[in-house]
Amino acid sequence: MSDTPSLRDAALRYHEFPRPGKLEIRATKPMANGRDLARAYSPGVAEACLEIKADAENAARYTARGNLVAVVSNGSAVLGLGNIGALASKPVMEGKAVLFKNFAGIDCFDIEVNESDPEKLADIVCALEPSFGAINLEDIKAPDCFIVEKLCRERMGIPVFHDDQHGTAIVVGAAARNALHVAGKSFEEIKIVSTGGGAAGIACLNMLVKLGVKRENIWLCDIHGLVYAGRVEDMNPEKAAFAQASDLRSLEDVIEGADMFLGLSGPNVLKPEMVAKMTKQPIVFALANPNPEIMPEAAREVAPDAIIATGRSDFPNQVNNVLCFPFIFRGALDVGASEINDEMQIACVEGIAELARATTSAEAAAAYKGEQLTFGADYLIPKPFDPRLVAVVSSAVAEAAMKSGVAARPIEDLEAYKQKLNQTVFKSALLMRPVFEAARAAARRIVFAEGEDERVLRAAQEILEETTETPILIGRPEVIEARCEKLGLRIRPGSDFQIVNPEHDPRYYDYWTSYYQLMQRQGVTPDLAKAIMRTNTTAIGAIMVHHGEADSLICGTFGEYRWHLNYVNQVLGGNGLEPHGALSMMILEDGPLFIADTQVRIEPTPEQIAQTVMGAARHVRRFGIEPKIALCSQSQFGNIACDTGSRLRAAIEILDANHCDFTYEGEMNIDTALDAELRGRIFPNSRLQGAANVLVFAHADAASGVRNILKMRSDGLEVGPILMGMGNRAHIVSPSITARGLLNMAAIAGTPVAQYG
Repeated sequence: MSDTPSLRDAALRYHEFPRPGKLEIRATKPMANGRDLARAYSPGVAEACLEIKADAENAARYTARGNLVAVVSNGSAVLGLGNIGALASKPVMEGKAVLFKNFAGIDCFDIEVNESDPEKLADIVCALEPSFGAINLEDIKAPDCFIVEKLCRERMGIPVFHDDQHGTAIVVGAAARNALHVAGKSFEEIKIVSTGGGAAGIACLNMLVKLGVKRENIWLCDIHGLVYAGRVEDMNPEKAAFAQASDLRSLEDVIEGADMFLGLSGPNVLKPEMVAKMTKQPIVFALANPNPEIMPEAAREVAPDAIIATGRSDFPNQVNNVLCFPFIFRGALDVGASEINDEMQIACVEGIAELARATTSAEAAAAYKGEQLTFGADYLIPKPFDPRLVAVVSSAVAEAAMKSGVAARPIEDLEAYKQKLNQTVFKSALLMRPVFEAARAAARRIVFAEGEDERVLRAAQEILEETTETPILIGRPEVIEARCEKLGLRIRPGSDFQIVNPEHDPRYYDYWTSYYQLMQRQGVTPDLAKAIMRTNTTAIGAIMVHHGEADSLICGTFGEYRWHLNYVNQVLGGNGLEPHGALSMMILEDGPLFIADTQVRIEPTPEQIAQTVMGAARHVRRFGIEPKIALCSQSQFGNIACDTGSRLRAAIEILDANHCDFTYEGEMNIDTALDAELRGRIFPNSRLQGAANVLVFAHADAASGVRNILKMRSDGLEVGPILMGMGNRAHIVSPSITARGLLNMAAIAGTPVAQYG
């Protein structure tokens, strides 16, 4: 139940508006005309049916089954609420389906069943096998859940996974592995005391045994005290497997000398005086929700060095099943696994644990602003919003499924599979691949003007990991060092990258005198040149490129675009180089759309527009895309005598005279550019076929406005802006850019000038 009335009201509004519930069904194929209908349904659908009848594996080819999971519950043990029944559990199951979709791209139906008999419930689940690629059992009380899962696993040829058991166990296993790493202990030597003999508790203990804990070192307690050999009260085979031959009877009796406490029971079960009896640097996993077995501050009063995890989001180390279930199912579905076996579960444990020990992603840091996300006692497992989980964990699971022989559709190239998974969370990954490949073939030095910015520091680490480029950061060394340490980054100034300190650098005299020589006839005095080379990091970076100490400059993470452009042009303009447009690639749900000129020229002349068009064509081809350019205006093929229309028509004449080797057309409205059918009615003789993929405007306000609307209202991801005309010697980003965006821009800047144009 929600903690406060306001939170309760907000939660209810969330579930009710703007439409009741959290799910909808969307078609993945067009249904716009009779031809579509004939293929989707009768008579065309019969062909897919016959292919599946001939070979059942074809269901994954011709239907959604291979990416479809059922979340099944009878509502008998809903977390924190108990036996509330099937119907009342539906909001939870809908939420589970949303998590599957958002975190791993898995489609899901929630199925709530009014059946309390475990064998009959198993019969119902087994009968669903033709519809689904896998089954997620959820919130079924113990011991019924053991029976249901056992029967379903025995009778079904698809993965059946009771997440309350195994999902919790996998995340506990990952957290425990890293807690022992911090404490300098091993699974084989520790003593564990656990409270709670339910499904999750038993599954966690079984997982810890698989990871190396000796069964004789596990002491299980429940509401009646120690589970001991010969006890008959409230026992089942799953509990009996952990019965101790001992005269001890209470939690307080057995906690002496324990290395780890694992609680999946209820609030305030573990007392501070009990924690005091544990070993040095005790591991306390108090996972009862919403109130743990002991509050972290109470445990730390008697054991300041305790390593603590809870099930709550307001404390470090939240044991959350969402770290596991979307990704273990993703890997299992992608190889057509017949089950989720021990090998796959342990691979999931290792993948989660390994990711926590790696540097935190920029995306996770942004989602959990203000939290310390550096591996250690307060960061044992990654955050759910770490986008690397899907590639790291799912690929580990898929590999384990193949090695253990349960994969019906083995993956030949695991590295390519990882890249494909990354493309589901990093929308730019596929389009940026040719750019990264070109960048890896070169060894360029990229100087970042705003080197103290967190996004730049995270990008610098990723540059070193994913490219052959050398980042150079402008900033104060002590600030950069401290921020790298705070952010948990492995990179360090001096050893991994060069720093230019604007406050004190031995090249200061060379820099200011160079800037003065360039600008002395434009009103810049020696004193002003000295001041600029102490304070203006964009100008410093441009001078470094001018001196050949860097190959390209990236600036603009704060400040106004044209302010930066002024200094870039002052230092790097001339000798055939001149800024002639900013090109942004907007990655949308149905593919990329390029927009120009968003920044450089407010009202370009026809010659400048033609220059922008030709530059855009060159750059678009760098992404492996053939440009189809529309010159956009409120005028449409000469129907309005307006300024933008006349300038675009003049630009078309210039392009025609240049005999360009790409497709362009104009002037036209945006909808005409993007809708080939509409364009065919208005101007049947258009040389542009299909939808345009590049829109060039005659006014920066229009280009920038379209770019921002796509970014804010259509969830468009921007790559850019790419500064055209400067020979790849400088790029000016926007203040909203992310660390991933900076990595993309570094790859663009990392391409040699000869390839760039």
